[in-house]
Amino acid sequence: MMKPFVLESNMLTMGGVFYPTGYMFLMFPNKADAEAAAQALMDDGYTGESISLVTPEVIHEKIARTVGTSDIPLPSAGTEGDTVRRFAELASQGHHALLIHAPKAEESEHIMDVLKSARISYAQKYRHLVIEDLA
Repeated sequence: MMKPFVLESNMLTMGGVFYPTGYMFLMFPNKADAEAAAQALMDDGYTGESISLVTPEVIHEKIARTVGTSDIPLPSAGTEGDTVRRFAELASQGHHALLIHAPKAEESEHIMDVLKSARISYAQKYRHLVIEDLA
């Protein structure tokens, strides 16, 4: 069983934008695809404590709101605001996400290998000061 998603203060930049360092944020076309991916990871030995299902509603209510006016009057130097807007756009189309704690590069690589046949629509890894495209 996956743990419920909770937006914690350490998942935000100093400006308050969603930036969960050490996590992967993987989006899927629908809930069934996200749950199948989570099950594949748990079958591979990952615990539900390291995986959260993030619904479109939660993406809009909790994550998308972190952008707010953080890049007004000028866009931020980073891409975190644009990344959150992309999450919101996909959530508007019914996409669900998995937030997976995977601080080490080897963990991220292994997760992407386990999920190589999953229907991932968008994948990001939040590293210290860098958002890495995974798919």
